Amino acid sequence: MLTAINLPRLRQDIEELARIGSEPGGGVSRPSFSPADLEARAWFKKKLREAGLQVRQDGAGNIFGRLAAEKEGPVILVGSHLDTVIHGGKFDGSCGVLSGLECLRVIQEQAIKLKKPVEVVSFTDEEGNLVGDFLGSRAFCGSLNEMEIRQGQSQFGQPLKKILEGTGLSVDSILMAHQEAPRVEAYLELHIEQGETLELEEIPIGLVTTIAGKRLYYGSFLGQPNHAGTTPMELRHDAFLGLADFSLRASRLVISEYEEGRITIGRVELHPGTFSIIPGQADFTLDLRSFRREELRAMEKTVLAVASETAAARGLSFGHKLVDATEPTDMSPRLISLLEREAQELGYRWMKLTSGAGHDAQILATLTEASLIFIPCVEGVSHSPREAIRWEDLEKGANLLLQALLRLAT
Repeated sequence: MLTAINLPRLRQDIEELARIGSEPGGGVSRPSFSPADLEARAWFKKKLREAGLQVRQDGAGNIFGRLAAEKEGPVILVGSHLDTVIHGGKFDGSCGVLSGLECLRVIQEQAIKLKKPVEVVSFTDEEGNLVGDFLGSRAFCGSLNEMEIRQGQSQFGQPLKKILEGTGLSVDSILMAHQEAPRVEAYLELHIEQGETLELEEIPIGLVTTIAGKRLYYGSFLGQPNHAGTTPMELRHDAFLGLADFSLRASRLVISEYEEGRITIGRVELHPGTFSIIPGQADFTLDLRSFRREELRAMEKTVLAVASETAAARGLSFGHKLVDATEPTDMSPRLISLLEREAQELGYRWMKLTSGAGHDAQILATLTEASLIFIPCVEGVSHSPREAIRWEDLEKGANLLLQALLRLAT
């Protein structure tokens, strides 16, 4: 009989963690280095110690639990993240980290001899509440931009340096974190799909082939604030109308011209933002994604041109600032093949699919072979208090993760 994870114990871990940062409506808010996140970090370290693992934290706040091997060598790494978006769910990220912990527990309890060390990791700030996405995994891989970090602010305008006060970390320690990193032979991540494909196909396991690249921008249309009652419509320089016009034009363009493209305006702020005054400034976030490198770059160029053209046509100006950029990333064909074989051995149905959402796996893929396993989430809902899974799907995903770890490390 194949070695298997303990689902009741894994479920208890997930439910216990979800109480940290829980909200009355059923959601979870645990942004990085918030009081709830600091509590979750302490909780996770305690769980690692209870499992008999070697615990360490690097200069970026990434937390590791290690099972040593007969000989030292490159590490098989498994993990995800424990931070959440504001008003998020309890399964995004936590399923991957805590499934990894459960796998290491089982290996430890059954005294399975490892030829290669295995580590579980919780990466800092995957969700991008601080400075762009994937702060922890980018620090681990040595791919941070120093100027971006030193001048970095959270999405709410608080300097990163201020946020780190009292955590034992600093901007300098984050930038040096990659120097502490072990050599990594392979990285495995389990995650909820955050989409409907697996649920609609009634398939419990997804093996990701490609993760979409993205461009994140802050944008602003600048016009002229004026009296809402006395300024004729034809004489207005309304920043909001410029943004509204742009959003429709750009969305139609992406739909018609870019087969794999995605465009989202996720937040809008109007200034001065009150009755009786025409908006003189419209600030917004712009999220562009594609699975194809060339398409992403072409879409980015064209969408920004549409914004400038729209502004000029309405007597406005347009400004933008790039916040984050990642390229489309392929997962390791070797690891995908390994996961296919292990899923077949376990008798699990699986399918290949792509991921429109970003994950730490795409950052680790710049350093080593990486793979990403999806399990279904109910109705495809994520980043929401309504986020939910079926526990039997998690059991399958965690068991597949365990068998892959054993195949790689024993």
